[in-house]
Amino acid sequence: MKPSSLVRSPLVKAILFGVLGVLTALPAAGAETAASATRSHNPIAIGMFLLFVASTLFITRWAAKKNHSVSDHYAAGGKITAFQNGWAIAGDYMSAASLLGISALVFTSGYDGLIYSIGFLASWPIILFLIAEPLRNLGRYTLADVVSYRLQQGPIRAFAASSSIVIVLLYLVSQMVGAGKLVELLFGFNYTAAVVMVGVLMVVYVFFGGMLATTWIQIIKAALLLAGAAFMAFMVLSRYGFSMNTLFSQAILAHPKHAAIMSPGGLVSDPVSAVSLGLALIFGTAGLPHILMRFFTVSDAKAARKSILYATGIVGIGYALIIIIGFGTIALVATDPHYHTASGAVIGGVNMVAIHLAHAVGGNVFLGFICAVAFSTILAVVAGLTLAGSSAVSHDLYAKVIRRGAATDREEMHVSRITTLVLGVLAILLGIAFEKQNIAFIVSLTFSIAASSNFPVLLLSIYWRGLTTRGAVVGGSLGLISAVTLTILSPTVWVQVLGHSHAIYPYEYPALFSMIVAFAGVVFFSITDTSDRAARERAMYGNQLVDCELGMVKHG
Repeated sequence: MKPSSLVRSPLVKAILFGVLGVLTALPAAGAETAASATRSHNPIAIGMFLLFVASTLFITRWAAKKNHSVSDHYAAGGKITAFQNGWAIAGDYMSAASLLGISALVFTSGYDGLIYSIGFLASWPIILFLIAEPLRNLGRYTLADVVSYRLQQGPIRAFAASSSIVIVLLYLVSQMVGAGKLVELLFGFNYTAAVVMVGVLMVVYVFFGGMLATTWIQIIKAALLLAGAAFMAFMVLSRYGFSMNTLFSQAILAHPKHAAIMSPGGLVSDPVSAVSLGLALIFGTAGLPHILMRFFTVSDAKAARKSILYATGIVGIGYALIIIIGFGTIALVATDPHYHTASGAVIGGVNMVAIHLAHAVGGNVFLGFICAVAFSTILAVVAGLTLAGSSAVSHDLYAKVIRRGAATDREEMHVSRITTLVLGVLAILLGIAFEKQNIAFIVSLTFSIAASSNFPVLLLSIYWRGLTTRGAVVGGSLGLISAVTLTILSPTVWVQVLGHSHAIYPYEYPALFSMIVAFAGVVFFSITDTSDRAARERAMYGNQLVDCELGMVKHG
């Protein structure tokens, strides 16, 4: 069934009218707590916010008319240019954790917050030199297409889909928390109502518009984010004579920890956590399903390489600006009572300090713009995440494992849309459960899991002849399980979320140990696999190399 037919169906019309009813009722639902969320409503901010939502819905309606096949839904038909894809990758990657989360980490911890900016950026050379070309030459829609090239389809796709779903859900949590807090601050809704609204919009974008709508929302969002961050950084520096030293000096005076914020140790206090965090941020990106999917939207490997170059430049500029913004929040927001409650807490929580800085340097108009940009940042990322999660279920599990390649495009699209609805509900529930967590920290845990499950299997499937199905599934599963288990047993979840007095695993980040478990497991269970099937899989590595090299020669 085509998306345009879906829009006209009575069932979907009833769903959409129900959604409109929910959105209409939300202000009333949050009216009692409005005073606690924000001091006063900003009509300019609300107007810009609604304008962006209307614009993205228009884009979705336009994209729905072109969303006719599985290829269109998952990869925009491979018709996205390298330049467009570079901006879309940047838009997909610079999430709520970038603008809101990293600013909040710098606001609370100073110097250590910069670790996230540097780590996020350092991951791109890994993708450019190790992943981009083979991924585009060997795959179609998902990373499982690559790792299953010479391995047994059923087990490896089941593992890849399971790992991707875990990563997508945890990543969605950070975005839903950021979106919920933003809408709560802007409209005065209670947090739960705000998360529900964001979840509904997320489902609409992916359900009808697919990858094409998601791509253009990401492109527009990246351009708006870069423009807004540049203006905010310019205005911050203009307050201090465009001198970084003066800005840092003022931040030191304003922060309760004073000079300690310019030294490491405020956020990551031990070597194990520091190494684990670095490994997660650098290698985790190469295991994120929603980022890897973007390589299938371009026509060839050459375009994939160019996409990474464009994205690296855009992301690098964005994170450099966010560093200035982070210290600007300390200098201008930390000591201003207008942005604090009577008890001294930041209105809306520390994740909202960048929003308050926008008001401090640009007044109500710029506040409205940044709110719209922050919201577009979140919606673009959650749309990409939801599409990655739904494709893992519909393409890898349903079409390739359950139906063994016999599913029609119509059946696969139907399963994808059902999965989109389910992911929307789960994202809302998890967003409510993790309300109090810093969104950049939640993203770092997601990167730890991606670096410990998808990345080892993907890397070795491309470069190691000895990999077997048993090694990939067992080793990758061990990495996934160890990363999730250590995350649950860490102080962040075991103590802060579950309420226990002491954490079983004393470090906050699991990547150092879980990556070792994953790589060791993949290698051990591969070299000890002496089955005939394993021998055939090793022999097929030559065919994989030939196909990959042919793709590189063909596409330059």
